[in-house]
Amino acid sequence: MPSRLTEEIAASAARLVVEEGLDYGAAKRRAARDLGANPRSSELPGNDAVEDDVREYIALFCADTQPAELAELRRIAIRWMERLERFRPHLTGAVWRGTATRRNDIHIDLFCDDSKAAELALLDLDVDYEVGSTTGPNGRTLDVLSVATTSRELGMRVVVLFTILDYDDLRGALKLDAGGRSLRGDLAGARALAADDA
Repeated sequence: MPSRLTEEIAASAARLVVEEGLDYGAAKRRAARDLGANPRSSELPGNDAVEDDVREYIALFCADTQPAELAELRRIAIRWMERLERFRPHLTGAVWRGTATRRNDIHIDLFCDDSKAAELALLDLDVDYEVGSTTGPNGRTLDVLSVATTSRELGMRVVVLFTILDYDDLRGALKLDAGGRSLRGDLAGARALAADDA
């Protein structure tokens, strides 16, 4: 049974995720600080608890706008997945899980052994991008390619982040979380979600 503080951190983090587009880790740490707790405390909730609270928050405060925003983000994701299909793209994060709003970035994992190949593909498409990095499984440093694209429907620029994973990582790509939900989905899966949105 989670403590009262853990529940308060989860609820506060959920608000930050929805209203400010923070990722779960940053939202939990800031929520803990805001509540006077140590951001490295064992009282921090798990991501599943935060996601449950995100869904509740959206249902209460964003039910009139979030479905259309999510549908547009999924359409954008699919267009990029189609453009980079040879790199076995998998949609992940809030856009895949159904909790995204206009404030969220789109996260797509690409599975290829050479990140330069993905960069060359973007250059061939005449797409401007930036290169960053993130810490992946087992503490590995992974390249992240960032692209900004315009959404007329949302009236804003949307950021698409492509995380470059090894081809061998594809074997565990569709594993499920503790709740039995997939962490990511391939192009066919993303199209199926978009069809449901419609």
